[in-house]
Amino acid sequence: MAVARFRSVVIDCPDPLALAEFYAAVLGGTPEAQAEDWVVLRAPGVPRLSFNREPDFRPPAWPREGDNAQQFHLDLDAGPTWAEVDAAERRVLALGARLLRREQDPEDDFRVYADPAGHPFCLCRIPADAP
Repeated sequence: MAVARFRSVVIDCPDPLALAEFYAAVLGGTPEAQAEDWVVLRAPGVPRLSFNREPDFRPPAWPREGDNAQQFHLDLDAGPTWAEVDAAERRVLALGARLLRREQDPEDDFRVYADPAGHPFCLCRIPADAP
């Protein structure tokens, strides 16, 4: 028997509303300010994302640099073809993301970006026959 139910992923950042608006543009949904320092995004088909103001926020390093590890990252399905991933890449870059790594190995099915606050996330190519 489970001890608890999953509620949300909480992302620390310097500007909760701005980062919630970025992810709303990427995933859909509308940010809801719960307090000055707390914004919630409920997007269709994804767990709830919450954004918490952290005044002393330091963006994570990717790849890891010293004691400033990446902490976590989000994997986002961009579609089954590289053309769809390319289109998604153009959109996230236009929204303020920054490219961190393109696939270097032909076996890789993802590209790594940083959101406007510096958190890494991946746009993944999901093969059509994937479960």
